[in-house]
Amino acid sequence: MRRVLAVLLTAMLVLAGCGGGSSQPQGSGSSSGSASNSTQGSQQTGSGQQNTAGPIQIGLTQIVEHPALDATRQGIIDGLAEAGYVDGQQIKIEFQSAQGEPTIAQQIAEKFVADKKDLIIAIATPSAQAAVQATKSNPIPVIFSAITDPVGAGLVADLQKPGGHVTGASDLVPVKVQMELFQRLGIDVANLGVIYNAGEANSVALMNDIRAAAGELGLSVVEAMVANAAEVQQAAQSLVGRVDGLYLITDNTLAQGVASVIEIANSRKIPALSSVESYVEQGALATLGLNYYLHGKLTAEIIVDVLEGRNPGDLPVRYNEDLTLMVNTKTAEILGLDIPAAVLEEAQKVGE
Repeated sequence: MRRVLAVLLTAMLVLAGCGGGSSQPQGSGSSSGSASNSTQGSQQTGSGQQNTAGPIQIGLTQIVEHPALDATRQGIIDGLAEAGYVDGQQIKIEFQSAQGEPTIAQQIAEKFVADKKDLIIAIATPSAQAAVQATKSNPIPVIFSAITDPVGAGLVADLQKPGGHVTGASDLVPVKVQMELFQRLGIDVANLGVIYNAGEANSVALMNDIRAAAGELGLSVVEAMVANAAEVQQAAQSLVGRVDGLYLITDNTLAQGVASVIEIANSRKIPALSSVESYVEQGALATLGLNYYLHGKLTAEIIVDVLEGRNPGDLPVRYNEDLTLMVNTKTAEILGLDIPAAVLEEAQKVGE
């Protein structure tokens, strides 16, 4: 943190001349599965004067690239820029994607530590776990985002008082409210299919909540477990004829093959609700879910607090409070459903 404070003190001398423009990361993980670099930072301040301390060095790690996590990343970058921390000026962001591989996520985190990054941002549970593990003996501030269960994942001991050098934003939403959306849409569901990777801590936590909510709603949960993205399509096919509804959760393995799940569901007239807006944009029926771009902006607020001198361990884990009702009207037509007028009036509609 001494380096962060030194950079900030230097930046204050030229703050009046700093520009407000933004730049966006161009790179991502390579198709071979190895990590890759993106943003090239500048050593100049916005006024064109030399910042001798250089920009604050930030490592940004993400377990895999899919629309929800990508939106989170962009929200973080835009939120930081709006707060005066523009990539390539006051800060320099190095983005690395683990391409869905926890082993690569660990390598990325260890390299960020070896490179003496001033701060690490970790998107999704496996990347956050890797960052926390890599910084145990070198407590670089770690800010996580898109984490369902920070305590269960071993990231923090307490949500209100995390302690140590780690805090962030959770994307946990009330699953019962989302599952009740079937009723609001006028759809009778007795057997609900869920695809997930039991190796993901966030999914294990979600499944516990789903089972509890299903008991309260009188639903039976039919579980299809996958170990990798290659198994997702087969898992979806295994649920055909056994379920009358699907619930697509925030599972990173599912996300990599969710397009095939949605295609199977729609072709077999199985309504699929989602916990993610981007899935509805891809063809799922509806969600009462999280806007991940805004979730990224919420995360950026926490990062700014840390850049300005706050101890991460003193900052409570934050949650998004606003959920968006979204309905894909084209999918409703495919499924032969008449969505209640009251729902359509409230919902953000896509697919028209």
